[in-house]
Amino acid sequence: MLARWLPAAVNTRPTEWSRAAIGMALGTLVSVWVCSQVFGIQAAYHVMGPLGASAVLLFAVSSGALAQPWSIVGGYLCAGTVALLVAHVLGRTLGSACLAAGMALILMCWLRCLHPPAGAVALTMVLADPATVAMDWTALGPVMLSAASLVACALAYNNLTRIHYPKRPAEPAPAVAPVDAQAITADDLKRALADMEAFIDVTPEDLEQLIHASELHAKRRSIGEVLGAKA
Repeated sequence: MLARWLPAAVNTRPTEWSRAAIGMALGTLVSVWVCSQVFGIQAAYHVMGPLGASAVLLFAVSSGALAQPWSIVGGYLCAGTVALLVAHVLGRTLGSACLAAGMALILMCWLRCLHPPAGAVALTMVLADPATVAMDWTALGPVMLSAASLVACALAYNNLTRIHYPKRPAEPAPAVAPVDAQAITADDLKRALADMEAFIDVTPEDLEQLIHASELHAKRRSIGEVLGAKA
């Protein structure tokens, strides 16, 4: 039973960890600095928590659907707007903060901009410090400026370090009649993802590419084993 709690091995190299770490540090620093120049250092510090979480996604797992530009910009906008509405109607309490986070989640799913750190934005904007409360609706300014700055940093840094961002739509695999009637197709993957009825941060096209790549490695291994046996 203890083995089930052990984390799975990370399939990235230490050089990629370093690349993502440097990008996260620089991206967060630049975003907070830009925000502080416009809205002041206190407003910038107020959004540092969600920004740090977003930076992990944008620089370490930039290929995921949750790390794309619309996810962070749309997610922050949904969370900030819902939080301020709830604060005006229900007040700034722990209960209203949690309600705002839940409502923001529903809105993000509807607008296809699910971004986990946006939940922290909703919470912190309802339970804000006096200076942020005094800003009222203008408190959306630091949130959106920080989000836009972080996206700009991710666009520049990831592409300069040879990581394509934002993620390009996967090209559909060529239509080839499967040799085996039970072979997995893209349509099968879409139906399987729908059957799971859960948030899966991967697209059917990504899964199809992964399966084809795995099949190619399996064929190479099989050919190598055959040639080795003949030798």
